[in-house]
Amino acid sequence: YLGCWLVMRRYARDADPVLFPLGGLLAGLGFAVIFRLDGGLAAEQATWLLVALVAFVATLLLIRDDRQLDALTYTIGLAALVLLILPVVPGIGTEINGARLWIRLGSLTFQPSELGKVLMVLFLASYLGAKRELLSEGVGRFGLPRVKDLGPMLLAWGASLVVLFAEKDLGASLLYFGIFVVMLWLATGRLAYLAIGVLLFAAGAYAGYLVFGHVQLRVDYWLHAIDAGKPYEQGYGQLAQGWFGMASGGLVGTGLGQGSPWLIPYAETDFIFAAIGEELGLLGTAAVLLLYVTLIGKGLRIAVERTDAFGKLLAGGLTTGLALQTFVIVGGVTRLIPLTGITLPFVSYGGSSLVSNFIILALLVRVSAGPYERLPSPRRLARAEAGREVA
Repeated sequence: YLGCWLVMRRYARDADPVLFPLGGLLAGLGFAVIFRLDGGLAAEQATWLLVALVAFVATLLLIRDDRQLDALTYTIGLAALVLLILPVVPGIGTEINGARLWIRLGSLTFQPSELGKVLMVLFLASYLGAKRELLSEGVGRFGLPRVKDLGPMLLAWGASLVVLFAEKDLGASLLYFGIFVVMLWLATGRLAYLAIGVLLFAAGAYAGYLVFGHVQLRVDYWLHAIDAGKPYEQGYGQLAQGWFGMASGGLVGTGLGQGSPWLIPYAETDFIFAAIGEELGLLGTAAVLLLYVTLIGKGLRIAVERTDAFGKLLAGGLTTGLALQTFVIVGGVTRLIPLTGITLPFVSYGGSSLVSNFIILALLVRVSAGPYERLPSPRRLARAEAGREVA
């Protein structure tokens, strides 16, 4: 951590100084919980954390100005699609728990869609930044964009969704869809795109429920997790045990290392938030959520302060991805929404997610550092005004 901090202060001096410590705190908490659950998994997570920190440093060193990525629109988009397709290629991809999302690297498995998500945000930021005026104004009676303006973006995004559906990665499909809609709205400022996105999401969710049996099961788990007569050993018990674990934690928790989080199925991945709730209580989970809110708020502030379209959309898209992912997993564990099986950023066990999250963090650090013309924040304006008064 110290080495990464020194590199950041050397090569991104004007970056927001809080971003990396926030990510480091969350990753450290996740490692502590995973170590508590399974020492073997903790050793693997430590290895992936080291890889993630190297990726963080490499991203900062290789990308000295985020605008250099703006010239690689279609190359980045193609790379994103290749990463998404890899798991379905015979001999490369491997199936785990009924979903074909991983590729095997020796004894380790890696989920390419995590890096594909980052590349897709880069592609959308570049494309939408270049076409924002045409997409904002539209043509014809209804002010709709021309097909040639919207087509390449829809093709890349639609192809990614088709591949993710084929891989049964519905959580990532939801994430990609949400990021796309929010970035389209950020680029154009048209609320109509948000409304259309909500309608399309509702239609897609209903169609997915009708077509996919495992989606129907997840909805049934969500609605009837604690109903009498439901088979506890299936997903019903998973959700119920997570609830019971958080309830037993009460306000302040049982104490780190004093609870029984191993009784919660998948406590190191999908249900790590429930494990935190048992041992750290309501106050502990509130503190974790506060870290996420601070991180997301910092990312949105970076997006607001940027004056160029690419930087604004890049920061906004990356932050939206973190926000949606956090909401989906926390909402699923607390039964606010059906559980989709994605990871809690920086905290859950999983090398692919950890590496991609630290790359996202590095990109946000780079965007916040410049060089670029940035709108002065209220704090900077106040300091400048105070300096003039003293003079």
